[in-house]
Amino acid sequence: MRTTINISDRLLERAKKKALESGRTLTSIIEDALRESFAPNKTAAKGPVRITTYGRDGLLPGVDLDDSASLLDVMEESHDSVGR
Repeated sequence: MRTTINISDRLLERAKKKALESGRTLTSIIEDALRESFAPNKTAAKGPVRITTYGRDGLLPGVDLDDSASLLDVMEESHDSVGR
């Protein structure tokens, strides 16, 4: 099917370059990109990830894995105390 689309010049140039480098047509590059964007997300379908941890006491006091800033603070405090 023939259609007209409007895409940025930069994106079109990148697609043309990829087509040239891979020896494929611009149409096949665009079709593959669309197929990939419509494909189901395989990592989301796997479900939650279980991470095995080792150690007796769990997380250190003040560690909140949902707060990267506080985690960095705890790591820096730990690093500073080792260096002394």
